[in-house]
Amino acid sequence: MSSILAFIPDLMDRSRLKGIQNIIFVTTPKELETAKSEDIVVVDLSRPFVMDAVANIKGRDNPPRIIGFGSHVDKEVLADARRLGCNQVLARSAFFTRSTELLKTV
Repeated sequence: MSSILAFIPDLMDRSRLKGIQNIIFVTTPKELETAKSEDIVVVDLSRPFVMDAVANIKGRDNPPRIIGFGSHVDKEVLADARRLGCNQVLARSAFFTRSTELLKTV
């Protein structure tokens, strides 16, 4: 089974993922960087310091798959996330609509 590490501070957003197994929520972007055994990392791109964490995670020898989501109108943030190495970047609404599919455990 895949392990999923998520930095999603908004409690309402977290509640939308309650059916996903093996998801661990962290409270700071720095915690994403120190975890070692995750298969998937999910980040809310609208939060401060998330882009630094994404860049540091992608710098690992064997980085996990990173899925980022943010506001559909914040095109610059979404483009930066792609450039820094997010494997998938989605608008917030698309992420939560497809979350079960995207975070399927293997």
